[in-house]
Amino acid sequence: MKFDYSIFSSIPDDDVLEGIIELHIAIFGTTDNLINKMKNKPKLLVITAMTGTKVIGYKIGYELDNKRFYSWLGGVDTYYRKHGIASELMEKQHQYLKENGYSVVQTKTMNKWHNMLVLNIKNGFDVIDTYTDKKGLHKIILEKKLIN
Repeated sequence: MKFDYSIFSSIPDDDVLEGIIELHIAIFGTTDNLINKMKNKPKLLVITAMTGTKVIGYKIGYELDNKRFYSWLGGVDTYYRKHGIASELMEKQHQYLKENGYSVVQTKTMNKWHNMLVLNIKNGFDVIDTYTDKKGLHKIILEKKLIN
């Protein structure tokens, strides 16, 4: 299967944004007020995987400072999993970050997102910390040094 990937350095147009929201709801069960949260993120980066006009995967992140980037949210449509889409989204994100002067990418996950945890570790992330958030959820912080 061939998929089309696009990189947006701001909030995508309405059709793509709607596809991201639909996929986000399908994966996480809620919108999480995602559009408003995206509007408040510094140097937002959105990468999508599409087949035709359908968003089948996305990766969203933003700048923490001029050298560190936070890979915030992402997911792949369950029907399209096991086709390397998440890995390709990650690779495209990391390449963009290197080209734009970032030296570190950080992310957080939870043990229940086992596939994402394994993907991150396989792709050079190290677990640097864990904590329990205000809702009592155990979070795992991972970081990867980007080398040109």
